[in-house]
Amino acid sequence: MNKAIIAMDKSGSFRVYLAITTSMVEDARQIHDTTPLATAAMGRVLTAAGLMGLMLKNPKDKLTIQFKGDGPAREILATANADGRVKGYISNPDVDLPLKANGKLDVGNALGIGHVTVIKDLGLKEPYVGRIELVNGEIAEDLTAYFFVSEQQSSSVALGVRVDTDLTVAAAGGMIIQMLPGANMASVDALEPLLDQMTPISTLVEEVTKESAGKTEEAVVEDLLNRIFAPMPEEFAVIAKETRDLGWECDCSTERLEQALMSIGVKDMKTILEEDGEAELTCQFCRTKYHFDKAHLERLLEEMM
Repeated sequence: MNKAIIAMDKSGSFRVYLAITTSMVEDARQIHDTTPLATAAMGRVLTAAGLMGLMLKNPKDKLTIQFKGDGPAREILATANADGRVKGYISNPDVDLPLKANGKLDVGNALGIGHVTVIKDLGLKEPYVGRIELVNGEIAEDLTAYFFVSEQQSSSVALGVRVDTDLTVAAAGGMIIQMLPGANMASVDALEPLLDQMTPISTLVEEVTKESAGKTEEAVVEDLLNRIFAPMPEEFAVIAKETRDLGWECDCSTERLEQALMSIGVKDMKTILEEDGEAELTCQFCRTKYHFDKAHLERLLEEMM
């Protein structure tokens, strides 16, 4: 199941972006054949990218999030469009570490010390680039800090992926709450205990998905929204504004991979033709292989000269 919902409280103090991304993260797990730790790490980043993509204003706007550290996972990258299409990868899909003392997957040490970079391509001459050092590598806390430091936006980020005993994704989801200009400060006082005491979002997703079996995806994600914000005072009650699609989709193509090949230059293209007579490129996002035979490479070389 994949579905997102955008909501706002009655007073106009904060906006909520909430998503169930179980199917999307499972799609990514199957494509990249990830360990449970890699599934959790990549799933959190994919979910965050999807939620942040919903904040973009124009259909052609695009967002990229890159987590890079000195830990064994090395790099996790995800891109999202304003229309909810998400793709991504983890550099080391085989990463594995002992569980933390609390029994949770150790995403923080998988990434180690490093930074998170957010790139927004908004159709302007230059993309917006924001970067901060990782707080703890657990993804949600890092993005909360990113919003505050790079975008001067008070936000709260929650992300979760629960991997089943058969290694499939049992539940995945995320939520970003952002304070709005002129917010009533009493809303912050109401939100703080709610967030402090909130059940992990992957657990909530799993419970609500089971309880709402048979309902539409829109109804399930709205049930999740209502479950989370039920304790809020009436003046800050959260009202759903719209539901949006969110899911895995890779837009790679022969033409895109041709451009990648041509970018190596005439000299290197001639070397490939002379030494190998063919080339094979693999899309790092969806693992699709593209084969270029001698005639195809010669045609590309002609275009380059």
